Amino acid sequence: MAMSALIAAAWADLGIPLDLLNHRPLQLFEEASELIDVSIASDGRVWQLTPSAAAAWLAMQAAAGLEGIDIQIASAYRASSRQCELIQRKLSQGQDIEQILQVLAPPGCSEHHTGRAVDIYQPGGPVVEEAFEATPAFNWLNLNAARFGFSLSFPRGNPSGYLYEPWHWCWHDI
Repeated sequence: MAMSALIAAAWADLGIPLDLLNHRPLQLFEEASELIDVSIASDGRVWQLTPSAAAAWLAMQAAAGLEGIDIQIASAYRASSRQCELIQRKLSQGQDIEQILQVLAPPGCSEHHTGRAVDIYQPGGPVVEEAFEATPAFNWLNLNAARFGFSLSFPRGNPSGYLYEPWHWCWHDI
């Protein structure tokens, strides 16, 4: 998939080098066009996924629940425009773009754009923190997520150059 003029302009506005794709094995993703609501956060945010990813998520969440593991969504579908806002917020806090791109994908390169990625947490536990790996939920996901088509996207030392994200799982059609 070629970079659209809109994404290229967003990268330029954010100070992201346009040749980044030559240096890191990042993928450009098409944004999901069909989304359904799967969860509502305590603050009222609505989490959406594609219909197939939503069905897989709900089945996985139910299976975990049957084993006493409560898994919830901390983040799901995110538009490229929202990705720009998140990066801009970090830039305005004084972080440099190289540092930011270790924890946030450039607009167009986030699995969240696909409507198939979820950031998962266990209520009462850490949310989008490496410490999530010490929770029963993470252990359960490691043992069971593949049965539902989910895989951990960014393990330690991942080739994409992102920091380890034990909370970020993406559904792949199985």
